[in-house]
This record gives sequence, structure tokens and C-alpha cells, in this order.
Amino acid sequence: MPKVALYNVSGEQIGEIELSDAVFGIEPNRYVLFDAVQMQRASQRLGTHKVKGRSEVRGGGRKPWRQKGTGRARHGSIRAPQWVGGGTVFGPTPRSYKYKLPKKVRRLAIKSALSSKVIDNEIIVLDQLSLEKPKTKDFIAILNNLKVDSKALVVSAGFEDNILLSSRNIPGVKYVTAEGINVLDVLAHDKLIITKDAVQKVEEVLA
Repeated sequence: MPKVALYNVSGEQIGEIELSDAVFGIEPNRYVLFDAVQMQRASQRLGTHKVKGRSEVRGGGRKPWRQKGTGRARHGSIRAPQWVGGGTVFGPTPRSYKYKLPKKVRRLAIKSALSSKVIDNEIIVLDQLSLEKPKTKDFIAILNNLKVDSKALVVSAGFEDNILLSSRNIPGVKYVTAEGINVLDVLAHDKLIITKDAVQKVEEVLA
């Protein structure tokens, strides 16, 4: 089982914690990580792009000239695609880009992401994380104690309103609960700061 240091909010090492081999100790699967990130990014797309077809653009209700006898090509509307200002053929219309990967693949992806953090020594486990009142200055002090000066994902076992309010204005810092941990967030942040209780909760779900 991989062992990592256990810290308090003052940045002092108070012991070690053993992590589950099945969750934090596997060989990261790069292909699955790529697929999982692609799936999440596709699901975040709004899909609100829209162009107008020939039936939607303004004008063109009258036939521009009679069918025969003018020497010009036959046309039924000045809003046909070949006219300037005409409708667009096969243009984008609103759609959903969401799709799902198999459940086992998604589980392997999050395990691979967590294991990669352990391998790269980018995981910090805290004995506990709580604030008496929401104050950004106090949360920045915790990050400084832990010597975190890069993008960080903060994970707790349950939702802590004070942590959310204290961290949301800090650039590069994101707070989620153990239930909301995902591949894209783990890989997008340089450091993973997770509480001991959150580790247990993640292991219960994924092991």
C-alpha cells in the first residue's frame, strides 16, 4: 500500500496514512484518462450554436423573375443558398454533445488520475479541514503553510460552506466534496489537497 505523509492545517507532518492499492496504487491508464477527459469536456459544451436555413432567413417570398423567357437561370427565391444573404446548407443547429463511457471505464479513469497524483507526489492529505468563519485570508494562510503556490483541488468528505466561501475567490483553487471528485479536476490541478475522511470515503466507493 502506498504511504503518504499526513499533515495538519499548520503544515506540520503529524504522521503517515496508508492509501488503498486498488484506488491510489494502480498503474495509470493514459488511454482511459484521455477518453474520460474528452467525455467531460464534451459534456460541458453548450451546443447552442445556430445558423438559419433558407426557410428562416428574412425575405425571398416572391419569385425574383418569371420562370422562362428572360435568358437567366431559374430561381424561386433570393434566399436560396446560392444567393448572397441566403440560407446556410447543413449548418450547425442546437445539439447535445454529451455521451457516456462504460461505468468500469469511468472508475478506472478516476483511479488512474488519483494514482498519478500519488506517483508524482502531488497529493497532500490533511487530518481535518475546517474554518470557524468564511475568510479568504485564513484559507490562503493554510495554503502557505502547506507550501502550495500552484493550482490546487481541495476535497473534503462533506460539504463545508465556510471552505467554499473562503476558497472560491482564490485563482487556481477549486473546492469539491468527495462525491464530486472527477478526472478532469484532478488532472487540471497541480496539487490534490484531500482530507483523511475524504480519502476513506473515496476508497469506500472505488475500492
